[in-house]
Amino acid sequence: MDLLAILRIAVRALTRNKMRSLLTMLGIIIGVGAVIATVGLGQGAQQAVQDQIASMGTNLLYISSGSVNKGGVHLGGGATKTLVTDDMNAILKQVPTIAEAAPGAGSSAQVVSDNQNWYTRITGTTPQYFDIRNWPFAQGGSFTQDDVTRATNVVVLGSTVQQNLFGNADPVGQTVRIGTLPFQVVGVLQAKGQSGLGQDQDDGVYVPITTLQKKITGQDWLQYIMASATSQPASYAAQDQITSVLRDRHRIRAGQDDDFTVRNLADVAQLADASSQVMTLLLASIAGVSLIVGGIGIMNIMLVSVTERTREIGIRIAIGATESDVLRQFLSESVVLSLAGGLVGILCGVASSMAITKLLGWNILISPTAVVAAVVFSMAVGIFFGFYPARKAALLDPIEALRFE
Repeated sequence: MDLLAILRIAVRALTRNKMRSLLTMLGIIIGVGAVIATVGLGQGAQQAVQDQIASMGTNLLYISSGSVNKGGVHLGGGATKTLVTDDMNAILKQVPTIAEAAPGAGSSAQVVSDNQNWYTRITGTTPQYFDIRNWPFAQGGSFTQDDVTRATNVVVLGSTVQQNLFGNADPVGQTVRIGTLPFQVVGVLQAKGQSGLGQDQDDGVYVPITTLQKKITGQDWLQYIMASATSQPASYAAQDQITSVLRDRHRIRAGQDDDFTVRNLADVAQLADASSQVMTLLLASIAGVSLIVGGIGIMNIMLVSVTERTREIGIRIAIGATESDVLRQFLSESVVLSLAGGLVGILCGVASSMAITKLLGWNILISPTAVVAAVVFSMAVGIFFGFYPARKAALLDPIEALRFE
């Protein structure tokens, strides 16, 4: 018997009892659909986390002022005042794996425009800050290095501040007050949304670092330095080199604690990626149990089918069907059941993923790999659980089979 004839006989046998075949496929349908939906949910969450980390910057190293020990009491991160602009310049000069760096210091103040006002973060930095963070402008542009040198009263608005002060109007060229000082708006940043910690990244304004230090806060130290490595692998070497440069500049002896902290966002990204992969694998494993249960259901029904069709098997063998013909016939029925269930399960998985995205707003990423794997696994289940009933049918004694009532 050729393969096409075997498949026709298998389909004909399965359609004799449509309801039983449908209920048998239900376990595979649920299993495949659950695997696709859960893997999509896990990968969507993983992608969302990676996007949030990527929104903070490319190959980013975050150097912040550290803790200080006074009388045996650690005052916590940010307590030191030893991080300065010269440190950033030394990093750019002595660490070849660093492409760009930008200083950072901040405060909070009321920003006023005509009869509107908004209390927000004020960040002092340089034009390189926006390049490091991959932050494009929706309107206008950045202040210049000349503005930093001259401590000019210019400001870049985050989109949240822009909406609260100006609505849909173009603020570029307009004047706002920060405290009692007037500032000219030179640009508005594109919206980035919330950070991984739930903070609104768009709720802030940015001024030249020198303007903040000389006219707003009066401080001459930095709270942090953002540096962008030439590549992600290079960021690890840069992290060690920055630590060495700053320890030397701050005259920290061997055995003493650093008065600064260097964090590599690549570590955060890898940790988040590993956690998401474990969660995705766990969800897929739980959903995969449904496929095993569906396979057991196929075996059960095929055993019943062998018993019901014992005389039919005896007649086939008596008129010339070989053991391999009978084996292939029943094995093909099992595979057709599992494959049909797998195809319907794909549709159910994609439909449920779209429904979850629409109703709950969760980010779900349908993976072609997961779809192919689910189909292949469903076929493997059909072969594995269908082999024993098919083998049992092939080994029937034709004489005993013909006598079976």
